Amino acid sequence: MALTALFVSLALLGNIANGASTTRRATCPDGKNSAKNVECCALFPVLEDIQTNMFGDSGCADAAHAALRVAFHDSIGFSTTDASKGTGADGSIFIFGETELHYDANLGIADAFNLEAPFIARNNISVADFIQFAATVSLTKCPGVAQPPFLFGRVDATAPAPEGTVPEPFQSAADILARMADAGLTPADTVALLASHSIAGADDVDPDASGVPFDSTPALFDTQFFLETLLNGTIPGPNQGQVSSPIQGELRLQSDFVLAHDDATACIWQGLVNNQQAMAQAFQQSFLKMGILGQDASKLVDCSDVIPAPPALTPSQAQAFFPPQLNINDVQQSCQSATFPNLPTAPGAAVNVPSIVQDPLTQGPCQDDGTDCVLPAA
Repeated sequence: MALTALFVSLALLGNIANGASTTRRATCPDGKNSAKNVECCALFPVLEDIQTNMFGDSGCADAAHAALRVAFHDSIGFSTTDASKGTGADGSIFIFGETELHYDANLGIADAFNLEAPFIARNNISVADFIQFAATVSLTKCPGVAQPPFLFGRVDATAPAPEGTVPEPFQSAADILARMADAGLTPADTVALLASHSIAGADDVDPDASGVPFDSTPALFDTQFFLETLLNGTIPGPNQGQVSSPIQGELRLQSDFVLAHDDATACIWQGLVNNQQAMAQAFQQSFLKMGILGQDASKLVDCSDVIPAPPALTPSQAQAFFPPQLNINDVQQSCQSATFPNLPTAPGAAVNVPSIVQDPLTQGPCQDDGTDCVLPAA
């Protein structure tokens, strides 16, 4: 099934690149929308609802981050060799919220549950599809993302994924890569998916802070995250799963740090620094692959033409840069087979990156220990 998913993903991305969305379209029952596949008409009311009422005008902010994060945590409950590890992108993380959100690795996913549960209850698609659809739409709020594809028709879970399928920030690179490989994802996929940390923040690693960014430009899907993870850490990170960061107000996960320097991933990591197109395309492919883990890809419908176009980065935004007061001498380079990019240093005094403002819709009855994480009746 993993190989089938990969082939379907590659074929779909090829269709997008070749402009397949210009083929004949079906008129939807609402009379105002059309889609390449008539089954996709069911997504337009969902799109309108979450665009207006869940994301609103907030842009690439906390709601988008929460929606994106849960898509990975749901999908990774899967194994190519052990059926007991879950059925992948199946909605189990919400359907069995009181079980899965009790797992330590899912700390903070309660925010996404509170955000999305009311929308799941009033929209007539599977929980599995809603999680991945909301995540895909969330990406379109963030400048720099390559046009995200979407496949529709996931089957919901009938049992929770077990504990231990989600990699933890304190694990070694070898353990993380082994877990990802067991789910059907390569080291290159792992690095590509971590591009999501360019638009993310930590809510629970530091118990005294929420929305602490992983790079200095959390509203942009850019390569700054891959650069800043390679800079010498000078600001202590005292919590489990955290290591020293290079910039005040920024949090560095231990898992990001070890993957940036591991022999299996260091050159993949460095290769994305200041290579916006490569990063965006790698993420596009790996995110699609991740989002159909455990599903029969041959039964899914291509609804990519429902997804809005994301905003582009300006040339200056796409240019990676050393934060003020830092330069090439601050790089901890682990890839010795390639020259590090020649980058400018931003002018001015050392920065203090502000935390990401928390969206009030992420507050609700669902608690971080899984208590009251029950989907309302439709």
